[in-house]
Amino acid sequence: MTRNLVLLTVCMGMLVAGCQSADNMFSKFAGWHDLFNGQNLDGWKASENQGTFTVNEDGVIVVHGERSHLFYAGPVRDANFTNFEFKVDVMTTPGSNSGIFFHTAYQETGWPGQGYECQVNQTFQADPQKTGGLYNVVKIDAEHNPAKDNEWYTQHIIVRGKHVVVNIITGIDSDKTTVHEVVDYTEPDPLDRRQPRLSSGTFALQGHDPKSLVYFKNVRVRVLR
Repeated sequence: MTRNLVLLTVCMGMLVAGCQSADNMFSKFAGWHDLFNGQNLDGWKASENQGTFTVNEDGVIVVHGERSHLFYAGPVRDANFTNFEFKVDVMTTPGSNSGIFFHTAYQETGWPGQGYECQVNQTFQADPQKTGGLYNVVKIDAEHNPAKDNEWYTQHIIVRGKHVVVNIITGIDSDKTTVHEVVDYTEPDPLDRRQPRLSSGTFALQGHDPKSLVYFKNVRVRVLR
């Protein structure tokens, strides 16, 4: 019985590993690339206050500390993206604020001056702009924000030409996921010079303030033509 149990355990382990490999192969075949390895911050570069970003034992990026921004600087497309689908799983804690920048570029200090910020904020009271909105461009209020604190959801950003779509996918830890389209935006022409501009660039995760605690995992991108 003991020998049979060992063999069964080994077989189950091989089956799980095989499924994981199949998932990874399918993801790559579909054109998706992991930007975060789930172990450390290799391929990423933080601005000031680098200690704001750490990776915990569960393979999750923990954002907690003074203002800082974590820029993707890895090998995928030389960290320069124009048209893409970007997905990341996010969980906020009550009263926290963060953001996801795209078409941005590394800078040592301050709020990124290039690109758009896709907001991450369920209950940070000082800012009425909530999750999924394009900061100061397309504003989402609390009534139209489907995400909740202390629950994992997927933030899905699609950029093609001058068109941006943002979906918030809730229920990802259950069998009943729901896709909520919160932004469908086309950049106007001419453009107000004070407004962000779609061009190309990398991604960045935001550490907003010392009281905010936000988690990110499963960071991936698919390049579009």
